[in-house]
Amino acid sequence: MTASPISDEITEYRIEIPDEDVADLNRRITQTRWPRQLPGTGWERGVPVDYLRDLASHWTGGYSWRDTEARLNAFPQFKTVIDGAPIHFVHVRSPHPQARPLILTHGYPSSFVEFAEVITPLAHPDDPDDAFHVVVPSLPGYGFSGPLEQTGWTLSRTAHAWAELMRRLGYDRYFAHGTDIGAGVTGMLGSFDSDHAAALHVCADPTSLALLEGMLPNEDDSFTDEERERLEHWRNYGAEGRGYLHIQRSKPQTLAYGLNDSPVAQLAWMAEKFEAWTGPTTRVDREALLTEVSIFWYTSSGVTAAHSIYEAAHSMDWPAPSTVPQGWSIFGSESLLRRALNPDGKIEHFTEHEAGGHFPALEVPDLLVEDIRDYFREYRQQ
Repeated sequence: MTASPISDEITEYRIEIPDEDVADLNRRITQTRWPRQLPGTGWERGVPVDYLRDLASHWTGGYSWRDTEARLNAFPQFKTVIDGAPIHFVHVRSPHPQARPLILTHGYPSSFVEFAEVITPLAHPDDPDDAFHVVVPSLPGYGFSGPLEQTGWTLSRTAHAWAELMRRLGYDRYFAHGTDIGAGVTGMLGSFDSDHAAALHVCADPTSLALLEGMLPNEDDSFTDEERERLEHWRNYGAEGRGYLHIQRSKPQTLAYGLNDSPVAQLAWMAEKFEAWTGPTTRVDREALLTEVSIFWYTSSGVTAAHSIYEAAHSMDWPAPSTVPQGWSIFGSESLLRRALNPDGKIEHFTEHEAGGHFPALEVPDLLVEDIRDYFREYRQQ
């Protein structure tokens, strides 16, 4: 990993994982002490051994980190230090003069790679009027935005850092999009930087609603029988699916030893979420999954990402609601999300897609690109 200076504040960046780190990953996987699978059990108890063995075998066999590294380095990448943290970001300027700045923020457990398939279509559309200058930062402590030397990197602090990043890049007015944690950061940009954030666009899916306690709608007489069944389903899903949240928002350092020492532990921790959170017809392919896990492993992001969940859970610096225009794009949609997020229909841009899930930029990138374009067209002249 090297950086060469181009200014006092921002440096060019290339991903260059040392050969010994790649060899160490392969060695550790080969020496994994695999657990037994209890008879008759499957995904309901966690990642099955046979599934993970096959995935780990592909990680050391068919998957090529060097090919991935070359593809990622095709994107112009940079680093800058904001509020004491090294911030890594992709910055692709569109050749079209009417292009508008757009910052994309990923979620958990993910990285800037989440948006790899949408950067080029957004920056180089067929219609120049749809063009964006695309900025994709890595969340503090995720991927190459590290290592962190401070605690306290809450969503609010990250939003302030993003506002500073856009200022350093010379963007006085910009758009913002985010998913998962990134949706929270994006919303806060509207609160903290309303003079510069012109419009916001965020994503949601049923799993995110179920995992956030208190977000599911309250049942009333207007619910159909099917909606009552679905509500019970998502209540059970949330109760069973919050284990990863509970440990990370309470004792992240205890988890850190396994994630930092065993690539298979890191693989299992992330593979479970990707399996559970993506739509059954749009699963993220294993090459993309292994790229995300590889970045977490090579940068020790499993540790700092776990701590970021702790920071969010213990944060008290939640801002007032934003007054900046905000649109929603729902993936894997069902009526319960409408009831929870837009019960009175006041959110004018509230698009619902049957396809996709928690990672739409990886699962259904074309749908997400079109939704982003459609939404921001109205605000381009502002």
